[in-house]
Amino acid sequence: MAVQAASSKIHPALAAVQKSGATKVKVAVSDIDGILRGKYLHRDKFFGAAEPAPRGGFGFCDVVFGWDSSDSCYDNTTVTGWQHGFPDALARIDLNTARRVPWDGNVPFFLGDFVTADGGPYPVCPRQTLKRVLRRAEKLGFKVMTGMEFEWFNFRETPQSWAAKKGVGPEPITQGMFGYSLLRMADHSEFFNALMDDMQAFNVPIEGLHTETGPGVYEAAIGFSEALEQADRAILFKTGAREIGKRYGIMPSFMAKWNQQYPGCSGHIHQSLSDGKTNLFYDGKARRSMSKLFESYLAGQVACLMEFAPLFWPTINSYKRLVDGFWAPVKPTWGVDNRTASFRVIAGSSKATRLETRCPGADVNPYLAMAAVIAAGLDGVEKGLKLTAPPITGTNQGAEHIPRAPRTLIETTRNFSNSKIARDWLGDTFVDHFAATRDWEWRQWLDGVTDWELKRYFEII
Repeated sequence: MAVQAASSKIHPALAAVQKSGATKVKVAVSDIDGILRGKYLHRDKFFGAAEPAPRGGFGFCDVVFGWDSSDSCYDNTTVTGWQHGFPDALARIDLNTARRVPWDGNVPFFLGDFVTADGGPYPVCPRQTLKRVLRRAEKLGFKVMTGMEFEWFNFRETPQSWAAKKGVGPEPITQGMFGYSLLRMADHSEFFNALMDDMQAFNVPIEGLHTETGPGVYEAAIGFSEALEQADRAILFKTGAREIGKRYGIMPSFMAKWNQQYPGCSGHIHQSLSDGKTNLFYDGKARRSMSKLFESYLAGQVACLMEFAPLFWPTINSYKRLVDGFWAPVKPTWGVDNRTASFRVIAGSSKATRLETRCPGADVNPYLAMAAVIAAGLDGVEKGLKLTAPPITGTNQGAEHIPRAPRTLIETTRNFSNSKIARDWLGDTFVDHFAATRDWEWRQWLDGVTDWELKRYFEII
């Protein structure tokens, strides 16, 4: 067994598991919707699965790519489905994701991704999709640095209480509109502090955590890092926040918009390109300190990010957040330190200069949202695109003639499916599969009868 080799040949993560004496290890992979699916592995099973390719890996049912967030199986996919019998796919453990779960007895934890039978990237695996984009960035000579921010509501609910309410009327943990409130931070301070401290122990550092505008809303900024590590941190943050919340009788929700009266929840992505030493977005001699590379990257996002739209607006509910007059941007606009634009240029020092893409909601799969924004930006770099429109000022001033974003998932899905750019960067198999899953999601919505319809039509129509 590989772990019994000389200690100098053992990966530090394996050596740490050996030394810990742990009898089990927790492993997880991302499904299409960004939900972590995982299991405990016996210590011996883990060490076998952690062996180098081609021997390593473990079987994981490919239904994780063949069902939706409610475990209903898609009827329109070809990569996986009833027609294939939902066999096991090969999952490989990424030893570089090693961490311990402080709220689960410090059990060792690893993320993995899927590979094909011959060891190649599994084409619909979200983590592999991001890695595909990052490999292309590396060939261009770039290291992509990113940081994610999430806003989310917190409710005084449990799965049992929520089921008893039949999905209506969740109770926020605080009332009122209190953004950046020290007073509201004191409410449920144990939960607030656990988020900071337990996430740090989980190797998901939070740079800032504060209340946002809305009852029971928090916002967290995850520590800046290389893109793959950042996506790992982001998906672990969303899962970890839910697990930590259970200890305090709190149910976090990363739904894009839970109530028409309140602002939606965002999943902003900060980005810059590096050569390994220098922030290539910064040019102190240029106007706004933006390098030509930065301008082309931004121009790529302005030009084609809407073709990737269902990757950062992936649910029916995502589009309820795209309402004029709220904080979510509704047009592919850019501005300098302007939070009403889709693309906020933060032009500061060589360390701080970056792009904040403000389109995505908190309901994203971090791997896919990050793949989308990076691919769009790098497409602009490859093509040498230039910014043709000036930055907006105020609230979309200067964007009067720019079309707004589509308001439905099926519209963006059709655009995505027809996008040559999306197919170039993400691959035909992934585009076809993801588009099929969004078509399924749309059809479930068409069949559903909502409380809005009952309130509006039941008695009077």
